[in-house]
Amino acid sequence: MPPKLAEIVDEFASAPREVVLEMLLEFADAVPPLPESLSGHDGMEQVPECQTQFFLKAVVQPDRTVVTHFDCPPEAPTTRAFAGILAEGLAGASADEILAVPDDLYARMGLAQAISPLRIRGGTAILARLKRQVASSPQE
Repeated sequence: MPPKLAEIVDEFASAPREVVLEMLLEFADAVPPLPESLSGHDGMEQVPECQTQFFLKAVVQPDRTVVTHFDCPPEAPTTRAFAGILAEGLAGASADEILAVPDDLYARMGLAQAISPLRIRGGTAILARLKRQVASSPQE
């Protein structure tokens, strides 16, 4: 797991339950805007498991680092928070580091006690689709 993501996971896992939602909301604001080339979600994959419209794209660079792009409406702060956590935690990560992110990431963060199982399922689907895009990217 990339060090920055591991740090975020530890912060959530050790936080008191009453603070977790507040922490999530901070990450909802951390989602970078999409580049112009992805306006209209061209070339992005939709994640239908999410209750709200969520789109993602992983671009594996020649040096095997991965650039991630996420988009979801501000009216879905919990789902946006997942995107913010992944955007910040995976920034500069290699393809191998992303593929090594545990599938139960959100359980490790202790989020099952703070948010609904439906939201956890959506977050897990986001991670699975991201990892699938990275894994299917051509090897240099």
